[in-house]
Amino acid sequence: MTAPRKGPLPPTYLLYGLLAIGALHFLLSGPRIVHGVWRLAGVPVAAFGAWLSVYADALFKRLGTEIKPFKPSSSLVTEGPYRFSRHPMYVGFTALLLGLAVVAGTALPLLSVVIAFLLFNARFAIPEERHMQEQFGDEYRDYKSRVRRWL
Repeated sequence: MTAPRKGPLPPTYLLYGLLAIGALHFLLSGPRIVHGVWRLAGVPVAAFGAWLSVYADALFKRLGTEIKPFKPSSSLVTEGPYRFSRHPMYVGFTALLLGLAVVAGTALPLLSVVIAFLLFNARFAIPEERHMQEQFGDEYRDYKSRVRRWL
């Protein structure tokens, strides 16, 4: 079975992304790419991302299974947003960051969205999938064949 990973959990990476958006916008913003009222288009994207992450988290708690990556789970969560994405929490985190970067309206905060997405994928999604396949075998392989990694 996959060894437990050390280091920050995904919400910590979300926090890093939020801090990076703020720092890049206020300190080095770069050119403005979203102007005026169009910046408000990021609000529903950010709100959806926050809602999706909280909803996905709540499913784990309701089902009584482990939410921390790489720890043994008591069940495979395949309902709710897990019917459309194998990683809806990371999709939600990324959408939250993207929405806030659009609200900022400047170019450099978008860089933190890309970096966060790449980290969620490499540090968590791909290794978690290996872990879930080891733990749940054919059940996870069947789920993986029906549901895309992201959307």
